[in-house]
Amino acid sequence: MNKSVSRKSLIGFAISGAVIVAVGFVAAQSGVADSYENKLTPLAARNVLAGQTATVMVKLKEQADLSRAVVRDGTPRADRIRAVYDVLRAKALETQGPLVELLTSKGFKFRRFYISNMITVYEATPVLVQELAARADVGKIYGNPVVAMQTPFVDYSKSRTTIGDNIIFSGADKVWDEFKTKGEGIVVAGQDTGVAWEHFALKKQYRGFDGQKADHSYNWHDSISIPISKEKTNKCGYNTAVPCDDDEHGTHTMGTMVGDDGGENVVGMAPGSKWMACRNMDSGNGTPSSYIECFEYFLAPFPHGADPLTAGDPSKAPHVINNSWGCPPSEGCTGDEILPSLHAMKQAGIMVVVSAGNEGSGCSTIQNPPAYHTGVVLSVGAYNHRTGVIASFSSRGPSSFDGGIGPNIVAPGVNIRSTLPSGGYNGGGWSGTSMAGPHVAGAVALIWAARPELEGRIAETISLLTSTATPKTADNQSCGGVPGTQVPNNTYGHGIMNVYAALKK
Repeated sequence: MNKSVSRKSLIGFAISGAVIVAVGFVAAQSGVADSYENKLTPLAARNVLAGQTATVMVKLKEQADLSRAVVRDGTPRADRIRAVYDVLRAKALETQGPLVELLTSKGFKFRRFYISNMITVYEATPVLVQELAARADVGKIYGNPVVAMQTPFVDYSKSRTTIGDNIIFSGADKVWDEFKTKGEGIVVAGQDTGVAWEHFALKKQYRGFDGQKADHSYNWHDSISIPISKEKTNKCGYNTAVPCDDDEHGTHTMGTMVGDDGGENVVGMAPGSKWMACRNMDSGNGTPSSYIECFEYFLAPFPHGADPLTAGDPSKAPHVINNSWGCPPSEGCTGDEILPSLHAMKQAGIMVVVSAGNEGSGCSTIQNPPAYHTGVVLSVGAYNHRTGVIASFSSRGPSSFDGGIGPNIVAPGVNIRSTLPSGGYNGGGWSGTSMAGPHVAGAVALIWAARPELEGRIAETISLLTSTATPKTADNQSCGGVPGTQVPNNTYGHGIMNVYAALKK
């Protein structure tokens, strides 16, 4: 859509079915700047111009002030998270009433959020979008595009057993031996395609399983309540009460964090940790709304079917969240939809680990949220630990959002063997920054288990990991004016993650 759409184009449409009267379309091209248009992201405005019914996210003008969630050194973890939850929830309850009343009166389906003061409206008509944009209490209206997951590079040619060489390379086995911890007491979370919870290498680590029976309340959430993929079918179904993986990706990434069958298949960094999960994709297709719903669930988990605004329990939040997905601007994502969720997690002391992306090898290819929010997340590039070089596909910095150096760090991401929903393991392994991120999420679990005083200290933990990374230069690549010969650089970040070195510091 042309950025110079006029006021009349947004408030003067005459709509009959899906047809916009010609005069309205002509006005849309007139080039007069307008504040109404500024409330619509390009995708949302394009839907209006085309007369299309679409899901939109309506962000209220008033947003919570997280500085009011006062936490001090020594504040118990649950109290810190609750302080954030209470501030966010209070603002949503205070301000959303008029919008809720309007949407209810008009018969639209919607979902309220508090982690960002926002309401997702399903099948919103152009007329409704224009009415919402004209409201003083509405700050911005986003489209909610369906975003296809990047498919990992797969190699099934080999098989391995015992402790994975990627796990050994990352120093995890030395931590287990010397620091006598495998991540006990820490909960990791996966926001992905779901998890096959009964896999033998994952079942005993699932927080919802006590060794005899399963209780999925507070441990599993499905943000896919309605079909969003073009196929309109899903082998897991929708709004599931029991963990399920409709792809393979989420089970694989969870395995790299905690996988261990007690025998020949030790594929995880922190197999003593517990895990929980949220499905944010429908057959590999996600939306900004589904991603935000999972972040909200992780801040204060709630039972299946309960109201997040009243039933959330911050004491059951995870310590670390792995995010092996991206929301590209090419699909309509603007990036600031997800940013409030990331700020909330940081304020709450929940580590958000993200994969840098597979758009390399060029510069400025860290181009998708959440990875390009460099000051709020811990981003991870993919390293080939067998050849000693960056993976060709691994995205490089600087961030296309804030210009920051990225990734923060690199970890094994080429031919990584891990768990599959079939109950087995992939042979040669999968490749992608999706595979690298879980190594670092598992490393954070080990660090916080071994050094409880660092738990929830996001900046200090990131500094520890980056300062003890094995420095690596990119002599033949300089990006964003940063020489590849310096550390950090925009290819390897601060270098290669080594969790043992971090704990020895």
